[in-house]
Amino acid sequence: MLFVFLLLTTLLPAQRRDIHILAVNDMHATISAMPQLAAIADSLRTLYPSLLIFSAGDNRTGNPYNDLYEPSGYPMVALMNQIGFSGSAIGNHEFDGGSLAPLCPLSTFPYLCANITIDDSTDVHIQPYKLFDVEGLRVGVVGIVQVGELGIPNTHPDGVRGMHFDLPSMIVPRYEWLSSLCDATILLSHDGYENDVKMAENCPWIDLIIGGHTHRQLSEGEPLHNGVLITQNRNLLRNATHIILTVDSGHVVSKQAEYINVRSFSKKNKVVEAMVDFFDNNPFFQRVLATAETPFDTRNEVGTMVCDAMCSATGADVAVMNYRGVRVSNMAAGDITVGNVLEIDPFSNKAVMMTMTGADLERFILDYGRMSVNHFPHLSGMSADLILSKEDPSTIQKVTFLTVDGKRPFDRKKTYRIVTNSYVIYRGGQFVPTITHELDKTTSDMVMEYLEQHKTVSYQGKGSLHYISISE
Repeated sequence: MLFVFLLLTTLLPAQRRDIHILAVNDMHATISAMPQLAAIADSLRTLYPSLLIFSAGDNRTGNPYNDLYEPSGYPMVALMNQIGFSGSAIGNHEFDGGSLAPLCPLSTFPYLCANITIDDSTDVHIQPYKLFDVEGLRVGVVGIVQVGELGIPNTHPDGVRGMHFDLPSMIVPRYEWLSSLCDATILLSHDGYENDVKMAENCPWIDLIIGGHTHRQLSEGEPLHNGVLITQNRNLLRNATHIILTVDSGHVVSKQAEYINVRSFSKKNKVVEAMVDFFDNNPFFQRVLATAETPFDTRNEVGTMVCDAMCSATGADVAVMNYRGVRVSNMAAGDITVGNVLEIDPFSNKAVMMTMTGADLERFILDYGRMSVNHFPHLSGMSADLILSKEDPSTIQKVTFLTVDGKRPFDRKKTYRIVTNSYVIYRGGQFVPTITHELDKTTSDMVMEYLEQHKTVSYQGKGSLHYISISE
């Protein structure tokens, strides 16, 4: 009888088991939504006690209550600890605001990044991968961060001193051995959707890519890419992903993803809510600088105010601010506080002065703007008409540079004093001048001074960029 029992046992198919994962990306210190995210984790963990929770990076940058805390970034770390995160990728913005070193020992979860090499002197502790045990199932998780044109992630070079980066496409294939060791293999990728698709094509041994960086909201109908499931959400904790990997006989045989609206989730974790209230209760950020007489309806209007402040503080003829350096796309009329300014411009980038002819300045702006609505910089001291493509309104077909009032062509022969920020300079580009002077003042400080001097501002309908449809 024992022989028959053993024979039947070996012939029976292995029991299918599920791995449940909650995934987020590009939270950018949206601590206000963490109580809802915690409640979602609580609900799932009640049903699935071995729930894994991962972030695909960019946990910080965007909220002064988090970014200017001492140490910088600690509120998000404390909240992620409380929620019970299993691991996090390193995003390019993890390098903002000083060293990662103080946060590593304070985090109860590991930071995963396989394409970074760190000098011992930095005291930053990051591991390339980690193995997780989920009720006897072994899950291998590898992390990667994007690498830009300068050979580093898109951040200020000072934040990555002592660190060396390889292209993810060169590193990830080296971890194929994990797929034979593990029941499921996951890539935590802060490399963008398009690169995730390429990675899936080249590394079909990966079961799941939890993506970030490009803030692309995928849907439950997203097809598998070469058999690989890719997930990603928009930024600022608008959504989270519940992922189910079904394992049978050491292989993932089913992959599902459902997207959960975090902001509208009806419950909040009370402990996490109390922690958020504590971090928010900082009177420094509540100080009123000025009053907005009218609302800011667009990022263009907010960016023009920032650039006006940069010109005012430095006496520059023209100011150039990178498009995504302005993180707020609209603001209500009323009080503008220190916290509001630091939400608009959270990066602590220094102002940089340079001199150019009008012709070189135009080339510099066009080079930086990439003929894209989502990259074209904010301006002061000049304006620009942007003719948009009818087929793709995010693409700029033609740019005409004009005076501030928009009535005359910009003088290409004149020499101008220009102010920009350190990120724009360090990003590189063939038209960045070799002689620049970095000031010992951040652009956000300049905005605060400008607002305190003016007391009231109104920028409604006064953006320096004029978007013109091709059909007009």
